[in-house]
Amino acid sequence: MDPIRIAVVGMGKIARDQHLPAIAGNAAFGLAATVSPHDPGVAGVAHHKSLDALLAEGPAVDAVALCTPPQVRYDLAAQALARGVHVFLEKPPGATLAEVAALDDQARKVGVTLFAAWHSRFAAGVAPARAWLAERRIDRVAIVWREDVRVWHPGQAWIWEPGGLGVFDPGINALSIATHILPRPFFLKGATLTIPANRAAPIAADIEFRDTTGAPITMDLDWRQTGPQSWDIIVETDAGTMKLSNGGAVLSLPTGTDRSEDREYPGLYARFASLIHGGRSDVDTDPLRLVADAFLRGRRETTEAFHD
Repeated sequence: MDPIRIAVVGMGKIARDQHLPAIAGNAAFGLAATVSPHDPGVAGVAHHKSLDALLAEGPAVDAVALCTPPQVRYDLAAQALARGVHVFLEKPPGATLAEVAALDDQARKVGVTLFAAWHSRFAAGVAPARAWLAERRIDRVAIVWREDVRVWHPGQAWIWEPGGLGVFDPGINALSIATHILPRPFFLKGATLTIPANRAAPIAADIEFRDTTGAPITMDLDWRQTGPQSWDIIVETDAGTMKLSNGGAVLSLPTGTDRSEDREYPGLYARFASLIHGGRSDVDTDPLRLVADAFLRGRRETTEAFHD
C-alpha cells in the first residue's frame, strides 16, 4: 500500500517537536509538503506559504495535518475537505463547537476522514486507567493542571484571544483524558474564570463538575505555576485511589506505579492511518463542549495584567 502523502500546515513548535517526528516514524505516511507563511519548511520537502498555493501548485497530497491556531482552522479544513483531502485537526479541533460540527458533516458528505486528535488520550497510562476504572464506583475526582505559560507558550499571542481558550488550551488535555477514562458522563455545575486585565482569555480557572451518579469532579487550572509542573488526575474509588500524573504518562494504582514510554503522537498517527484506511472519521467534541460550558456559565474575575 502506498504511503499516505501528507502535508503539515502550520510549522510552529508543536509541528516540529511532535508531528514531524511522528510522521517520519510511521511508514504509513510520507511527508509531501509543509505550509507556513513564516517558517522555511523542511530541507528537501516542498514548501508553500499557503494552503491555497499547495492545492493549486502541488505536489498532490492525500491528507493534511492542521497545526495552526484554532481560530483559523475552519477555513483551512473546509478547503481541504472540499478537495477530497483527509484532515487531522490538532487540539482543540476548532474555535467553536458549531464549526467542528459543520466540518464533520462536510467530511461525511465528501467521504473523507476527519480526525479530531486528542493527543493526551494516547499517553501511556490512559488506556490502562480506563480499563481499571470501568468496573469501579467513582467517589470523587480531582484534576490539577498547573503549568508556567511563559515556558510552554512563549510569545503565543493567539492563545490569549477569543477562541484561543487561554488556560483551557492545556486544560482541555485533562478533559480529553477525563472524558475518556471515567465510566460515566459528567457535566459542569459551576466555574470561576480568572482573566488578566489586558487579556481576553483566562489565566486560571476553578471548576466543579458532577457525574450522572452525583460524584463530584473538581478542576484546578493555573498558568502561573513555577517550579515543578502539575498535570494530575486523582480518582477515589471503592477499590482505592488511582492517580494519573505527568499528563497521563504515569499511572499509580493501589497495586503499584507504572511508567512507560511517551507514545502520544505516534499513537495519533497510527490512529489517523487506521481511520483513513477504514474510511471512517473520529470527531469527539466532548472536551470542547465542557470548555464551552465553562465559558458560558462561569463567573469571571479580573486579575492584574499579564506580560510575557
